[in-house]
Amino acid sequence: MEFEQGNNRFYKEKDGKLIAEVTYVPQGDSVAIDHTFVDPSLRGQGIAEQLVDRVVEEMQKEQKKVVAVCPYVVELFKRKPDKYQHIIANP
Repeated sequence: MEFEQGNNRFYKEKDGKLIAEVTYVPQGDSVAIDHTFVDPSLRGQGIAEQLVDRVVEEMQKEQKKVVAVCPYVVELFKRKPDKYQHIIANP
């Protein structure tokens, strides 16, 4: 899925309705992912992980680390340490 980039967020809208979003807060040389949202009609399709991956991709370009604040992201980083260990910053 392709996402739009906004002010400290990536998101997807359909028919003017927000259906997926991840937000992050800049913190110097890192960002804190503080919120993910996926419309119930899209859950179970890996959309939330795609959103997190989009933030990770952008932060790699900017040479920044990521702090997981959102409970979903905390669990995702724990479940897939090999995928994310290179980008995780200590809170």
